[in-house]
Amino acid sequence: MMNDRLRSIMTKDVVTVSSGDSLDKVKTLLFEKHFHHIPVVDNGRLTGIVTSWDLMKLNRKFEEYGGFTVKDVMTTKVASLGPDELIGAAAMIFLKHLFHGLPIVDDDGKLVGIVTTHDILKYQFLKEYPHDVFVEETHWID
Repeated sequence: MMNDRLRSIMTKDVVTVSSGDSLDKVKTLLFEKHFHHIPVVDNGRLTGIVTSWDLMKLNRKFEEYGGFTVKDVMTTKVASLGPDELIGAAAMIFLKHLFHGLPIVDDDGKLVGIVTTHDILKYQFLKEYPHDVFVEETHWID
């Protein structure tokens, strides 16, 4: 059932950081934008990923983040797939490795998108309930 291509569900306008960026920038993106993972791109190529878990492992106060760069905490061994891989391949990686975000790269290692577990859940839900407007029209009270 997950035979569509990742390009059909991936986010194409991906927020990224570079390895030289301050962790202050990462903290802002993670906590104010409610992101959980941010791809690291240097010279147009994916070089790593930084997650909220990476910041937790750092075990430092927010006030200390200015003294660290993305390179200090990012994960450099990153699983990725191409945009023409099947959605099922991403689901298998998520289940096997307990990841929640997967960068999508072209043949040259250039970041072209990202897929999350939420994207796959939404994809499956809409396959089962194609006319359900709940997914797009849910409004949350702060």
